[in-house]
Amino acid sequence: MIGLQRCRSPLWAWLTLVAISLTLISGCSNRKHYPPSGVGDSCYAKALPTVGEGGLAWGSSLNMARQKSLNNCIRYAGRSGGTPNTCHVVLAKCK
Repeated sequence: MIGLQRCRSPLWAWLTLVAISLTLISGCSNRKHYPPSGVGDSCYAKALPTVGEGGLAWGSSLNMARQKSLNNCIRYAGRSGGTPNTCHVVLAKCK
């Protein structure tokens, strides 16, 4: 009888592990996936500084896209060692 329990014990542990794994996988598949910000926006703008990295942004209106790209330009130019105070919008369009 002791030998029989030794054979069933690993099988029981393996089945428990499989059940837990399937539960975790099914829990993740029910998670809602939201699109990233700007997916449905139709206007975009690009701002560039004299030196450093610029910023591209999408917005629901041309003014919103311009403002976002200008803010991104200031942020990225500052991080890249550029000149954030020289950022200006060089391209702005709506689809």
